[in-house]
This record gives sequence, structure tokens and C-alpha cells, in this order.
Amino acid sequence: MSPWPRDESPLIPDTDDDEIRTDIFGLLGAAGARRIAQVTPAGADWLASAVPHPRSTLTLWAARPTAPSVLPCGSAFDVVNAPAIFGRRMLDRLWEEGPGSGPVAAYRGRTLLFAAPGTAQRLPALLSWEEWGATGSDRAEEDGDGEAGACGEGAVPPPLLCHGAGDAVTVPPLTPGAASGPRWVVAPDTRHPWLPGPEVLLWACVRAARATVRAARQAAAAPVGMLPRPCS
Repeated sequence: MSPWPRDESPLIPDTDDDEIRTDIFGLLGAAGARRIAQVTPAGADWLASAVPHPRSTLTLWAARPTAPSVLPCGSAFDVVNAPAIFGRRMLDRLWEEGPGSGPVAAYRGRTLLFAAPGTAQRLPALLSWEEWGATGSDRAEEDGDGEAGACGEGAVPPPLLCHGAGDAVTVPPLTPGAASGPRWVVAPDTRHPWLPGPEVLLWACVRAARATVRAARQAAAAPVGMLPRPCS
């Protein structure tokens, strides 16, 4: 973990800065030993860098570690907001076939993928240019996996919400809070996390759409006896 950034301005009048740092390091270190999707002190540094006064934000988090926060997009990160199931399919593709992901959160039936700044402006255009319903051997050969079209016929992704400059999102707390609140799926653990850009997220979207179509076709082709019976 990276050291806490130095700042000459006091956190709280008549309060020792090292005391604040020790408190939050101890808080995150102890919780991190018990949980996988856990923000590290370096990850907290990165999240706080999204606001104009990060040290004040870190102080607030040290006092209320289980409270969600609202952070602005556009400087440290953008956020791509997808329906929960489709977003998890995108995440699966990123980790199983691609370069991995940046931090990811879940909240109110949505998956929030943290992306490189500028993604919110570029990704919608890339999605609109993609030939979602195209078919043809040329495109299949380009894809290299023998599937027709950019995504396969009928494979159109659900609408994605892209949050960039001028937007703000609710992010999970440093340590898990209320069960109904936001939670980390992939928690930030470094001060300089790798964040996917628009091209990488388009790639993940294409493959998630294919997976959605395949799952639907497999369900439709399943023998009637294999389908679950309705409750009487």
C-alpha cells in the first residue's frame, strides 16, 4: 500500500494529522483482513482525489466509515452504469477474456463500472456505431470466433448510463454498511488503478450481448421436461 499523501493544511484544528492517518489505516487494515471486496488506504486516497478537498473527505470517512459517499465524475474517473445482470456479464468477460477491470460497485439493481475519464463522452458514440444486428461471414471472420455479425443477430445491449464531467455517483463506504446500500464488487486497492477506456468497455459490451443471446437460445432450445414446472 502506498503511504498517505502529505499535506501541510491541518485536518482538524488541534488534532494531530498522524492520529487521523493511524485511525483510518487501522480501520481499513483490520477490515481488509476479513473481507475480499475491501477498500485499502491507497484505494481511499484514489477515491478522495475525485473531490477538490480530498483531506477533508478522508477525515469524514475516518469518522463515518460505513456511510456511502457521493463523488463527482470526470476527473479521477467516469462511471458506466449498467443493469445488474448485463453489467456482471460485462465484468465476467473483462476478467475471463480481457484485461480485467477497474473498481466495480453494485447499487439498486445496477452495476457501476469505474472507467477512465472521458469514457462517458466517447462510449455512447461507439455503441451507436456498432452494427449490433449485422450478419455476415466477413464480420464473423474479423471477430475470429466464428459467430455471425458484430454481436450476433438480435444481440442488442440494454441502455447504459454513462456518468462523466458534471455528474456525480453514489459510491460504497470504505467498510460494509447497510445490506441494502451500495457495495463493492471490485474494491479500489491502489492509488493509481487501471481503468478501462471506451474501446475496452465496447469490447466487453459486445461479448456480454453475445452471452445474453446464447443464454436465451439455450433456454428456448431446452427440452420441455428440463424446464422448471410452475408451482401449483
